[in-house]
Amino acid sequence: MNYQIISNKEKLLEFIDWLPALEANEKFYCCLFARKKYCADQIKSNDKTQLKRFLSDKTRLYQKIKQLEVPIGTYQLKDIAAPQESLALYINPNPRNLKKATYDGIIKLTQLLKNDNKNFNPHAELLSIIQKTVSRKIYLDFDVDTKDFDFDKLKNIINVSCMDIVETRGGYHLLVRLAEIEKAYKKTFYQNISALEVDQTGDQLLPVPGCVQGGFVPRFIQV
Repeated sequence: MNYQIISNKEKLLEFIDWLPALEANEKFYCCLFARKKYCADQIKSNDKTQLKRFLSDKTRLYQKIKQLEVPIGTYQLKDIAAPQESLALYINPNPRNLKKATYDGIIKLTQLLKNDNKNFNPHAELLSIIQKTVSRKIYLDFDVDTKDFDFDKLKNIINVSCMDIVETRGGYHLLVRLAEIEKAYKKTFYQNISALEVDQTGDQLLPVPGCVQGGFVPRFIQV
């Protein structure tokens, strides 16, 4: 028996189609976590353990996610196998800039060598730099950590036509397409949305629609 990462192929393909077209030297950054809060009775280690991370373009993304569906027990948390119920797949929907990350990575690796650091992992160091290196800020992500969010409050503070909403296990991600914000809201939308029941804001990891998130399947919704 294998881990299941893709829970709804149709929803996942819809999401992949929604992602922006990549330009030269751009990729999407994805990571698979085991989260203690989704399976607290079995996991005694850290709240969030990274199991796998990778880069992809739109063409290969479905297949790369499918490749995560390895035999149960392959993903380990110290002395136990990661439970299926703990798994959650995330992506940065804003593309990452490989050219700039390569430049910054060369500097970082050179510093590590110069300082005679022991046991560093060049692959891991470069992936961490890539994750932090945004190429284009297409979306601004407002993370709502409640299911009781009042969407009607958005109607007077932003043109909702510029927003995509992903329902997650514990709430919603409000993804604002920055280029489509109407002029009347440009100077005030950030403060006004942040003043609502928003937990975090910025260029964030997004639970992947159609894939696992602690027994829940994230999906786009209309409000």
